[in-house]
Amino acid sequence: MSVEPSRPTTAGGLDAVGLDIRGADLSGRDLSESWFTDARMAGCRLAGAELYRSDTQGADLSGADLTGASLVRVQLDEAVLRGAVLDGADLTKASLCDVDASGASCRGTRFMGASLLGVNLSGADLTDAVLHENSFRVTLDESTVVRGLTGSVFGPVGVIGLGPLGGDALGRWIRDRGGAVSVLEPQARDTRR
Repeated sequence: MSVEPSRPTTAGGLDAVGLDIRGADLSGRDLSESWFTDARMAGCRLAGAELYRSDTQGADLSGADLTGASLVRVQLDEAVLRGAVLDGADLTKASLCDVDASGASCRGTRFMGASLLGVNLSGADLTDAVLHENSFRVTLDESTVVRGLTGSVFGPVGVIGLGPLGGDALGRWIRDRGGAVSVLEPQARDTRR
């Protein structure tokens, strides 16, 4: 049974923690600082929605349409984005840890300064996506599209069938597939006090 979210939070966002809102149309809505933790949101339409600083940790967004959505500083840890459409979305400073984004469409998506740690991007389309100093410990495969992918990342990544790739080898793998990404070396931390 689907339930339409209706509980506003004191911060102005929506409280949909754990709710089943599969297939809901929330396109173009201002959902800043909302709580979608563990919500079932498969097939939701969120095109052009404003989700600034929302929490979608553990949410199932399989097949959701997030085209052009603002996901700036959104918490997406442990979310499921299998087959989701994130074309033109802004994920600046978003947190994606242990996320299944296999088969997701991220054409022209902005991942500026986002953390992608333990993200499965096998079969994903990253055509013309933009990265900037991203933690990029992801899983890719031969069907992951990186044509036009630009920016800079901290690797290494895991490529199914090839193992871990970092540094020049990762940069070359992406270049050979039409992308142009600089692979940065982690900066040594000063341990002196």
